[in-house]
Amino acid sequence: MTPGLEQRQSGVLLHITSLPGPFKHGVLGEEALRFIDQIVEAGYRIWQFLPLGPTHSHGSPYESLSSSAGNPDLIDLRIAEQKGWLTAKDIQRVIQDDLSLATARAKAALHFWQDAESNVELRDKINLFREENQAWLEDYALFASLKIVHEGMPWWHWPKGLSDRETDALKEASHTLLAHIHQVIFEQFMFAEQWQSIKEHAESRGVQLFGDLPIYVAHDSSDVWANREFFTINEDGLCDEVAGVPPDYFSKTGQRWGNPLYLWNKMQDSGFSWWIERVRTQIKRMHMLRIDHFRGLEAYWAIPGHREDGIEGEWRKAPGDELLQALQDAFGQLPLIAEDLGMITEEVHALRKKFKLPGMKILQFAFGGGADNPYLPHQHSYDMVTYTGTHDNDTTMGWWQAASDGEHQHVLAYLGITAEDMPWAMIRAALASPAMLAVIPMQDLLELDTTARFNTPGTLENNWCWRMQDLPNIDDVCWTQSKPLNQLYGRI
Repeated sequence: MTPGLEQRQSGVLLHITSLPGPFKHGVLGEEALRFIDQIVEAGYRIWQFLPLGPTHSHGSPYESLSSSAGNPDLIDLRIAEQKGWLTAKDIQRVIQDDLSLATARAKAALHFWQDAESNVELRDKINLFREENQAWLEDYALFASLKIVHEGMPWWHWPKGLSDRETDALKEASHTLLAHIHQVIFEQFMFAEQWQSIKEHAESRGVQLFGDLPIYVAHDSSDVWANREFFTINEDGLCDEVAGVPPDYFSKTGQRWGNPLYLWNKMQDSGFSWWIERVRTQIKRMHMLRIDHFRGLEAYWAIPGHREDGIEGEWRKAPGDELLQALQDAFGQLPLIAEDLGMITEEVHALRKKFKLPGMKILQFAFGGGADNPYLPHQHSYDMVTYTGTHDNDTTMGWWQAASDGEHQHVLAYLGITAEDMPWAMIRAALASPAMLAVIPMQDLLELDTTARFNTPGTLENNWCWRMQDLPNIDDVCWTQSKPLNQLYGRI
């Protein structure tokens, strides 16, 4: 059984960027600490969120510049002010959009490194941080710096010496870009320090942090740039084949994600060393992780690089058994949850069960068919995580308002409710489920409609941007209705 899930529990799904606060999006600051306190009072013991890596301009946390680095935009600059690296005026200018986050961080980094020259304790901490994260930090710092000087161009458009990582070219760039590199290392150090504060506070309140591990990494990432031998990258740095999924519930034309595929034979020959280090970084931060697109560890959909959708492709076998065994040998019983949605085969179910990984059930998928629908609550089993919906679904109210008459009638009859009971009837059904863990998106607890949807798969517009305007009061309905339900269904 996944460590930390030995008894019935419940959690809330809310990405960090959706927290309220004075900046453009949520950060790793006091609002996060207060949110932890609030969910505890409501009987929840798990906080789930999306990947934390630095994003591209479209903002998707599933398309990161690094699968190990933290997103510097999540740093709470108010803490840099407390340290004396920024002024109160700097913070106000950031809030008023008169000073960019990147410029503010550059100023803070300059003062940080000046402090480190005379502060032995700070210098020792940063040296230890660099040593503990050497598997990815130096490569990412140089990669991020090169992205800046090349005005955001993808790495395969850089000069050949840099794109191919020739020793002399990298050595010269490391020297000329030292100030940029120092800023990136400062940002990652600050992210790690602030995240550790949140983790320690969560642990003090009995809350577990539930992160997300995308199965693939972005083409334009330090992961691929620094480890080309493990990916389907040709000599020009391009992908002849890319990742995605065939047509399914979310898209009639499938999804072309565009990530390079793994050269699994080379991954296996290395003892899955890259995967082990990647997971090691994340489980230091999280108490448990969801493996996104788990079915890709058993077989993956390979799409020709020229295609613009996921209709054309083929399934190929992946060494998921060997990979999970290597991870289990490295870390013991794996703190993983398998995202096993979509076209799932018996082989995928067998792989999940062999390594005792919980799967996922989505209540929005349950209605409109027969009693044998596996997403209906009476079909759930203990080794599952139940959701009303995920970050890829509409909110429950949005789903309900767009549902067919057949779905409406099925919901009303199955749950024994009236339409006025939504969305709390679905929340109650999730909490009542036999599943060991029930997770409720914050939008559902706030009874929000489709305007609060976080992501629509297969689209690029208006995603990843919803946030709360304020934290609810502790006596608001979202919390006062949660606690008795968590008690009633044995999740406290």
